[in-house]
Amino acid sequence: MEDLQQIAEFRSSPELIEKLYRYSIQKNYETGSVILNERSYIRSIPIVMRGALKVIRTEDDGREILLYYIKAGESCIMSFLGGMHNETSKVKAEVEETAEILFLPIEKVSILIKEYPQFLDYIFRLYHKRFEELLEMINAVTFKKVDERLLDLLHKKATLTQSKTVQITHEQLANELGTVRVVVSRLLKQLEENGVVKLGRNKITLV
Repeated sequence: MEDLQQIAEFRSSPELIEKLYRYSIQKNYETGSVILNERSYIRSIPIVMRGALKVIRTEDDGREILLYYIKAGESCIMSFLGGMHNETSKVKAEVEETAEILFLPIEKVSILIKEYPQFLDYIFRLYHKRFEELLEMINAVTFKKVDERLLDLLHKKATLTQSKTVQITHEQLANELGTVRVVVSRLLKQLEENGVVKLGRNKITLV
């Protein structure tokens, strides 16, 4: 994605695009950078221009589970909702793939919503998409076996990076699936024996 004009809802309003650039602060992040921690107050909402983020929920016992990805052209609806109500974040946002992000101060969000219906349409579309993704995640955790969820996650990551080779450790996969490393390692070995994946050092290739 090159600029905000690539976002469907913004194309009809060059003025909205101009204000988004004027109000926002642009920053670049490397893979693994945390841009939002749980229990932090939300001062701005991120709009991803390039790369991708992953949104994670951490339980009291330290276990994590991946909720969804934020790709280029998208924002974090959880940040939007928390920021508008002056609440602390319920999730952690981490850079999945080297990212360029615009941070829109939360006090400017309500102004843009009032002035530009296109911006409200953008927020509602993201809300709808995130809601569907969370339903999918609940369905997967409830009804799918861990091996199915593991393979689904690998395919999502491959699609996100447009590469059949996923750079990730077994520990990281276990965290995102909400399970333990020994389970992931065993399942990956089975998948390799079945010719589904090829394992390497901190990388997994989909065959």
